[in-house]
Amino acid sequence: MNPRYERNIPALSEEECNTLLGKRVLVVGCGGLGGHLIDMLARIGVGFLRVVDGDVFEPSNLNRQLLSEVPLLGVSKARAAAARVSRVNPEITVEAVDCFLTEKNARRLLLSCDAVLDGLDNIESRRILAEECQRAGIPYIYGAVNGWVAQAAISMPGDHLVQGLYPEGAVLKNKSVLSFTPALCASMQVALCVKLLTGRSVETGKLYYFDLLNQEFESIPMA
Repeated sequence: MNPRYERNIPALSEEECNTLLGKRVLVVGCGGLGGHLIDMLARIGVGFLRVVDGDVFEPSNLNRQLLSEVPLLGVSKARAAAARVSRVNPEITVEAVDCFLTEKNARRLLLSCDAVLDGLDNIESRRILAEECQRAGIPYIYGAVNGWVAQAAISMPGDHLVQGLYPEGAVLKNKSVLSFTPALCASMQVALCVKLLTGRSVETGKLYYFDLLNQEFESIPMA
């Protein structure tokens, strides 16, 4: 097999590695969470990535966003993500979409994708993405971070995870992100995604909650 993926074995089989090369994944958000998602997906060998973000890097991103560097301040996050993928794994096809997710473009962004990973940082966009995944029948892999806390889950068509987590009137308060929290959250999301794409069993209807300050982990039923 390709020596690039030798260390995937035996945690993944050669057949599973080949399966990943044929899969297409959408990552919405290329910042603190999305940067780690994109890097992990490229390294493990998911064959096609569509990466979406209309923002550019600014100094406040440097404390935790994997893709941000001083020379890239003012540069499109989506384009920087695509450039990094080409340096990490040029065998991967990556499509950079330099725009924000909206109700008007959500359907187009999801076209031909096998799974969607949430790298967003606001409730409104997350609702749009989750609802469009429901309509399109595409698995949605949720992730969110705040300070020392990370949470992740997989939502299959028919689930209503985001509505349960963010009821009408919900607002995000005291937002902050440390350098290590997105990496943990992204690891959980990508692990769920890889299991899903390779046909392994995944448990839906559960929120995986990590409190890194107190070193606590919970698996919370959401059904």
